[in-house]
Amino acid sequence: MSGALLPRETSLGYQVNHLARLLENVLRDRIAPLGVAPGQFAQLLALYEQDGLTQAELCARVRIEQSTMANTLGRMAADGLVERVPDPADGRRSLVLLTERARELQADLVAAARAVNTAATRGLDDDAVAAFMAALPLIIANLESVRAGSKP
Repeated sequence: MSGALLPRETSLGYQVNHLARLLENVLRDRIAPLGVAPGQFAQLLALYEQDGLTQAELCARVRIEQSTMANTLGRMAADGLVERVPDPADGRRSLVLLTERARELQADLVAAARAVNTAATRGLDDDAVAAFMAALPLIIANLESVRAGSKP
């Protein structure tokens, strides 16, 4: 019977899910006073890297669905973080631009994320952190290939 069990301690899915929830909750605590929700954070980081992306480009960068992105951008616009403007090259599309408020928050948001990362990796040496970070893209690629229909 024990062969049919998957203890939480050895379940990659459980451990990574638990880690993601903890990271989100700790980040939420740090950025809530700034008026930003964790669900908006990835979009802001992508726009800090390159402002003026289309919604589709932003979806590809942060790996979320169009409908989720539309809702998130609507809330971000209402919160004064982004605005959508017509694309001068193609009037059928709009570009997502950071507002001045979002630009003013950049240093504090990045500092909050760094603090969370530092807290999460406390007690790990640089090699352990590097090995963990190096493994994540491979694990992600493996699962993306499974979702795309390839064999594991």
